[in-house]
Amino acid sequence: MRSLKDSVLSRGGDWDFELLQRYDKEIGIIAKEFGLDTYPNQIEVIASEQMLDAYASVGLPISYAHWSYGKEFIQNEEAYRRGQRGLAYELVINSDPCIAYLMEDNSMPMQALVIAHACYGHNSFFKGNYLFRQWTSADAIVDYMVFARKYIFECEQRYGEDRVEETLDACHALMDHGVDRFHRPSPLSAEDELQRQHEREEHAWKQYDDIWRTLPHKRDDGANVKKKKRIFPPEPQENLLYFIEKYSPTLEPWQREIVRIVRKLAQYFYPQGLTKVMNEGWATFWHYTLLNSMYDRGLVDDGFMFEILQSHTNVVMQPGFDHPGYSGINPYALGFAMMRDIRRICEEPDDEDREWFPDIVDKDWRDVLDFAMRNYKDESFIAQYLSPKLIREFHLFAIADAHKADHLRVEAIHNEEGYREVRRLLSKQYNRDVLVPDIQIVRYEHMGDRSLVLRYNRLRERPLTDDATEVLKHLSRLWGFKVTMEVFEEGKGVVDKTEVSPA
Repeated sequence: MRSLKDSVLSRGGDWDFELLQRYDKEIGIIAKEFGLDTYPNQIEVIASEQMLDAYASVGLPISYAHWSYGKEFIQNEEAYRRGQRGLAYELVINSDPCIAYLMEDNSMPMQALVIAHACYGHNSFFKGNYLFRQWTSADAIVDYMVFARKYIFECEQRYGEDRVEETLDACHALMDHGVDRFHRPSPLSAEDELQRQHEREEHAWKQYDDIWRTLPHKRDDGANVKKKKRIFPPEPQENLLYFIEKYSPTLEPWQREIVRIVRKLAQYFYPQGLTKVMNEGWATFWHYTLLNSMYDRGLVDDGFMFEILQSHTNVVMQPGFDHPGYSGINPYALGFAMMRDIRRICEEPDDEDREWFPDIVDKDWRDVLDFAMRNYKDESFIAQYLSPKLIREFHLFAIADAHKADHLRVEAIHNEEGYREVRRLLSKQYNRDVLVPDIQIVRYEHMGDRSLVLRYNRLRERPLTDDATEVLKHLSRLWGFKVTMEVFEEGKGVVDKTEVSPA
């Protein structure tokens, strides 16, 4: 039988690819014992410039060219060179196989942390959480981006870089409003997209007949026009990019395809915006648990764990509101604390836990965590599992900041009623309706001047930012006709209106 000293995988910070494989194998064995279900892993070791490049291209291994990616690359590179920011130790892609990028500058302990965090933490979350299962196609995203890159490059060659860039700029400005929240999108498939593209071009060619151009147009009198006119769309539409793709009177076929590509990309990232706290908390919890299990088994030494715990502590630190580095609640800190707290409630509950969480007390913590991971998003996860103990530890309380009031009011403190109110208000902050303005298409004058009418359902009298008019201009360019946005308030009706026409 080997001694603990003999079982240590390595000492010091040096690593090679064979050692990475050994660590990955051991971490994978422990992860399987805990019941983590993952996609196959594909680990790539890259340089700092490649990591910066991956940052710039929204974290995907391949993407189409756009000036914003170059701008992002330059800003990140300058900040990195001046020491104003660091680089992530890893980047992980929601794909099958799951692609994880490791920085070549990392020490061996940090490479192991990245493998545990990304290859088994994030990976299992991508595969298990209901939002990712329903709304993304992990097995097709890389092939689809290859198709998108090739298609947009061909458009640049055929129609000019300026026209393609203008279309992409407009689509990117509307990405937050290019998501289906209630209708499951069709699976991504580069092969299907190519086939659909060819069928559409062939259909357009078959329908073309120059003789129709020579026929006189039939003119309807006003009564007939009025009779035919009806409200369209029959129901408000929140997916602006989809509506533009299908109904824009002026877009050419290649532009519609670009709108579709950006819309598919927005849909791919949709679950990640709703699960930041859960996803990072889950991955952080598992790198902490897996690496501590390795230490308990004698696979790593004290020096290894000192470096791991130093990095881990920095990641889960929650700065105070008066700290220079404060930028809100750290999703790593809150997510990790909640995962750990669920395990504590299952294993070592007190009377308060038994009152607040009777359904999970004394249950197998792995089953409870797995159920939460699979069936919740940030908003519902916080509303269900944030405990009074964590509210006290994070010093959370509620301040009422009514814009018409002269003073702030402390609305919820650390008592029975206050805990519930703090939990409700905090979970509400992760509601997408709070983060993304509720803007819907309510009318398309398809029998008239072809103008488009949108409605912004204002939440708690909050105005849109100054960028709203610029975004409307982008929408108007894609639409080709006048675009009007009405500001609607419950109980008051339309209180404001903005009109934009294409330049």
